[in-house]
Amino acid sequence: LVAPHHRTRTPGVALVGGGPGDPDLITVRGRRLLAEADVVIADRLGPRDLLAELPPHVEVIDAAKIPYGRYMAQEAINNALIEHAKQGKSVVRLKGGDPFVYGRGMEEVLALAEAGIPCTVVPGISSSISVPGAAGIPVTHRGVAHEFTVVSGHVAPDDKRSLVDWPSLAKLTGTLVVLMGVDKIGKIAETLIAHGKPADTPVALVQEGTTAAQRRVDATLATVGETVRTEDVKPPAVIVIGAVVTVGPEVLA
Repeated sequence: LVAPHHRTRTPGVALVGGGPGDPDLITVRGRRLLAEADVVIADRLGPRDLLAELPPHVEVIDAAKIPYGRYMAQEAINNALIEHAKQGKSVVRLKGGDPFVYGRGMEEVLALAEAGIPCTVVPGISSSISVPGAAGIPVTHRGVAHEFTVVSGHVAPDDKRSLVDWPSLAKLTGTLVVLMGVDKIGKIAETLIAHGKPADTPVALVQEGTTAAQRRVDATLATVGETVRTEDVKPPAVIVIGAVVTVGPEVLA
């Protein structure tokens, strides 16, 4: 981090994508803004190790522990960002991955804009690509997959709140990357098979990717639901479905 005597101040809020977990995978700009911050509001996911490097005067707030009373949690986070920025502080909102990939980043940008608070968005490395790569899985590969699709699995395919067209996804020949889907993967696999995806399609689950605790578990669509239970796979984990799962050398797995 930048030495204290080199600190400059960036007014307002910086929405920083911290990357998939390894503290070395945050961008140079994101790391610089962290070093300049007065206040850091951090998510559970992302490079938490970087917070230990901050100077003692920096106020670090765990977003999950912001009291929200009559407010929704996200609304309370928005209000905290606005409150600290209005006090003239340099605020960093540290998120895992990229702020705009299932990170609710735009909700915060809109709230800040409405309050007249300047906001800088710093893209981050998304776990959807980097975590498979760290486990030796390319999301595209010549002659194997010319496309990849990233989808949220936080609601089941049969949930009326789902916005995902699972039948169409089952017909794609490329790679399917599922985020936030560990507890729903059995149902997701059943749905994909029901709509024509071969049951023997390879699946890899990469738990806590890019960190020292990274773990890869392989299965197929037919077995992945049971494999998650027997192998006790826990979030956060990125799920990769498709032929690319098997193209890498075992030494990278």
